Amino acid sequence: MMFEKGFLDVKVDPSIDIFEEINNLKKQKNVLLLAHYYQDADIQDIADYIGDSLGLAQQAEKTNADIILFAGVHFMAETAKILNPGKKVLIPDLNAGCSLADSCPPDKFAEFKKNHPDHIVITYINCTAEIKALSDIICTSSNAVQIVESLPVEQKIIFAPDKNLGAYINKKTGRNMVLWDGSCMVHEIFSLEKITRLQSQNPNAQLIAHPECEAALLEKADFIGSTTALLNYTKKSTVKEFIVATETGILHQMLKANPDKTFIPAPPNNACACNDCPHMKLNTLEKIYIALKYEQPELIMSADLIERSKKPILKMLELSAKFGL
Repeated sequence: MMFEKGFLDVKVDPSIDIFEEINNLKKQKNVLLLAHYYQDADIQDIADYIGDSLGLAQQAEKTNADIILFAGVHFMAETAKILNPGKKVLIPDLNAGCSLADSCPPDKFAEFKKNHPDHIVITYINCTAEIKALSDIICTSSNAVQIVESLPVEQKIIFAPDKNLGAYINKKTGRNMVLWDGSCMVHEIFSLEKITRLQSQNPNAQLIAHPECEAALLEKADFIGSTTALLNYTKKSTVKEFIVATETGILHQMLKANPDKTFIPAPPNNACACNDCPHMKLNTLEKIYIALKYEQPELIMSADLIERSKKPILKMLELSAKFGL
């Protein structure tokens, strides 16, 4: 895998209506703009589809667009390219990486896999294409439990790269999957002490958490689910206050869907009041405009890597359709 060209250092005329310009370029070039829930509010509002990893992969698979611009992080753009090798895939900022994906180097994981020859490999979609190519099935936090439960109980499994999500799945399913020791910096940095204090200060608030969080936090949660599941839970619940333990970008959609409810971002164990992903937040409207105008940076992948990493993704999409997800 390589990127053809990096981010262009081009100044954007401050007098233009950047929302209008982006929309015009999308129409002229037949572009699908995908955005993850963790993007800034303005990017979410201009996107053609907003979602979590499963929904974004499903949209990428079925699009008729000529160009896909992915406002997210690089493994998400890779997934779009894997599913659409003949389309141009753009990413606004090449430095928008992922701490979880970085925690699983392909060479070390290949050796880890060799040490468990009778295991199949299920990997969380938050990983590089090279790791996907070493996998049997990809999963997301939306479908991981169902995918694991669809396999025979006696089937031995390696789960990578997120140890917290893997531990949560083991607890939910009663399995004993072998876990790779990786984690997400955003979801591991939450302060249990500060959250406990918030709960005492807001006794009517429910704590809702993403399963990438550590087990001690999940033990205190009133509801655990993927980003989309958390959003849907707040829509259906009669509760009016929530402490949200995941990346703060999702609060924009929660507030739009529930203007009468209060959402409190769970604090990290540092001086910040909330927990943002520094990689997700590298994307900006200006970078999206430049990427659309110049069609760079473009994601380029070898045909061999695309072929090898595509099979486990298609298996995930097949199972998700079977489960009605």
